[in-house]
Order: sequence, then structure tokens, then C-alpha cells
Amino acid sequence: MKFLVAILILVAGLAASPAQAGFRTPESLVRNVYAYYGKGSSDLSKGLPRSAEIAEQFFDRNLRSAWIAPRAAPYDFLVQGPTWKIGPVTTKILRTEFDKTYVTATFDNNGKAVSLNFIAVKGPDGWVISDIESAHDSLRLFLAQFKR
Repeated sequence: MKFLVAILILVAGLAASPAQAGFRTPESLVRNVYAYYGKGSSDLSKGLPRSAEIAEQFFDRNLRSAWIAPRAAPYDFLVQGPTWKIGPVTTKILRTEFDKTYVTATFDNNGKAVSLNFIAVKGPDGWVISDIESAHDSLRLFLAQFKR
């Protein structure tokens, strides 16, 4: 009986472990980013959270601290606007170079066409974001520019 209890405790501990970084495919990484910009529950409609847990799950080691750092940004880089009402998000692998995969995400935000190139890298736990490029900027430069 003690052996069975020990096994149950071990299984429960594994089930309660924190979320791993990364996703199974570059496309699922991008789709999961935009799940936070939907019309669903209030938790999934406020944009991608700036928490350490989310940063670890979505971003590579070099971008995590920049994502959670305080900033006074005039808009949300991931939707290219201060507010959002985004249409369907389409993803397409643009190219793969060595350890990087470029995924284009396109959608409408409040009637304005948006196209971003996500640079995804595969780490030991799955795919994470190394950077995101817009027509005029990158996420790394944007976060550095508006850091407090």
C-alpha cells in the first residue's frame, strides 16, 4: 500500500510541474501567441502577458528579460496597434536557415493589414521566439527603445 501511495504522489508531482518552454512546431508557437488576443475569456483577451512564466514559454533566453522589463510603449508590437480586434491569423513558413525558421503571420487588426515575420529557434524544449520583424522594426529594438 505504501508503494502505491508513493507512485501516486510521484505521478501527481509530474502532472503539477511548471510549463515547459517552447512549442512543438513554429506554427503552433505563433498561433499560441495570438490566442491571447481573441474574444474569448478575459484571461485570453488582454494580449500576451509580461510574466516570467510566459516569457520562458514563448521567448528564447536572450529575449525573456526584455519582454518582462517595464516599458512605456505606445502600442502592442504583436498586433501593431494600441488596441485590437484581429481577424483570422494565417501562418506560413517563409524559410528555414540553419537553426532558425521564419514564420510569416498575417491578419487584420481593426481593418488594417498586418504582416509580421517571427524568427523561431528550436531549443531543447521546443520552438521559441528569437525575434519578430515588422516592415519597420523588430521586437528586440522596439522593447529596447521603450524600456523605462
